[in-house]
Amino acid sequence: MKTTRLRHYLGAGTLAMMACAVMQPALAKDGQAILNAKCMACHTPEGNDSLTRISHQRKTPEGWLMSVARMQVMYGVKIDDEDRRTVVKFLADKQGLAPSETDGVRYAMERRLNTVEKFDEPLNQMCARCHSGARVALQRRPLQEWERLVDFHLGRWPSLEYQSLSRDRDWFGLAHKEVAPLLAKHYPLESQAWSDWQKNKPKADTLPGQWSFSGHMLAKGDVRGVMTVTPDTVDNFKVEVKGQYADGTPFNGSGSAILYNGYEWRGNLQIGDVRMRQVFAALNGEMKGRMFETEHDERGLDFSAAKSDSAKLLAVQPAFIKAGSEAELTLVGSGLTGTPDLGAGIEVLKVLETAPGKLRVQVKAAADAAPGVRSIAVGALKGVELAVYKDIAEVKVVPAYSIARVGENGGSTPKVQGRFEAEAWGKGADGALYRIGYLPAKWTVEPFNEQAREDEDVKFAGTMQDDGVFVPGLAGPNPQRKMMTNNAGNLKVIAQLEEGGMKGEGHLIVTVQRWNNPPLP
Repeated sequence: MKTTRLRHYLGAGTLAMMACAVMQPALAKDGQAILNAKCMACHTPEGNDSLTRISHQRKTPEGWLMSVARMQVMYGVKIDDEDRRTVVKFLADKQGLAPSETDGVRYAMERRLNTVEKFDEPLNQMCARCHSGARVALQRRPLQEWERLVDFHLGRWPSLEYQSLSRDRDWFGLAHKEVAPLLAKHYPLESQAWSDWQKNKPKADTLPGQWSFSGHMLAKGDVRGVMTVTPDTVDNFKVEVKGQYADGTPFNGSGSAILYNGYEWRGNLQIGDVRMRQVFAALNGEMKGRMFETEHDERGLDFSAAKSDSAKLLAVQPAFIKAGSEAELTLVGSGLTGTPDLGAGIEVLKVLETAPGKLRVQVKAAADAAPGVRSIAVGALKGVELAVYKDIAEVKVVPAYSIARVGENGGSTPKVQGRFEAEAWGKGADGALYRIGYLPAKWTVEPFNEQAREDEDVKFAGTMQDDGVFVPGLAGPNPQRKMMTNNAGNLKVIAQLEEGGMKGEGHLIVTVQRWNNPPLP
């Protein structure tokens, strides 16, 4: 099967992997020289190394990669891989986003594709019907550039105003008169946050060393370990990871990473026999973000890390205990010394292990330990909570709404799984619900509605496995289905806790392949 033109221009790897690729960095003047050589045929010089359009935007590394790729696909710009990496690095450093400007929308860079977005209604209606609202929120432009973006959309897709998601309103009029000014107000080119960040941007030499990390992958569980960062060339690093999941599965590997704009960490690692990417914000001695498989971004883990030469409490695994029971808890962080204080009613019976980045203890919760969430401490280190429960009041399926995609069957696009966990909630003395954590459950699917029942979606859309992983069906027409339709489906996900038998429900849409899969969805 032929690849898309975008992938043709970017080589065999996916777009997001190109954004993370690590090569020798170019000097700033090299980036400007490449821009001048490759872009001045269309973008007019404005003095002081400024070019029309280009110099009036700020974006993430992924955003700049998409811009360069668009120039290749739509306008035939000839640029090799190394020069493209140099230009993306140059622009992301010079015209990026301050950390506060990415707050709340980092999920797009981190490939959290089941996120339900919440934006102002004009943005929902005019932008987020076709792509994520986060793609818009992760760039900055003055009013004139937002207006030109509107014009670009209509110029490239002339039938836009007459499509089913546009013809219910005056698309062009609303986009120019209402949406563009709103975007210029919320996402302006100049901001105090960006000005301050440019003055105080940290240097990459603070990052080498050892980092204790904690993570959690849906349907797999907690993971912890140590990540060693070694300097390579300017803003480039070698990375080694040694860790394991709570069930003992190794989490070991190595690779490389690059730092954009003082804090945007992008890494490529080989973990066992799986390639994974890292998309982190590296700030104030911490790294936070998501690490996910290169070929299956739905298989990823939330990640947080602290520099080993600092003192930080990252997590407790597991983050709950039942009153009247004993359990083994592992506290993850850096600078952990002494016996942890887990609050009233929780006794530390024995310190089982003290190692770099973790403190493993055997504990007992009294039968009358007060249910609820309490802060725990290791010496002066705080910031992590432990849930104590007696009974389970509610079960939620996480994520509550998910999309899986058919694939394979001779095609180039793999299946996209649905991955779920059962989140238990307790009720405190005040009657308020509090989160306990993920508990083992039995998993089934049912038709979401009568139409799904009639179409036999449960039979054809895929299979729910015992571990909460839904594997969708094969791509392409299915002769066994009515009208030979594909294996799409509308399903209800049922989790029944092994403890107590309480049930929770989620919603799963099984749909077709995603053919256009850029770094920012």
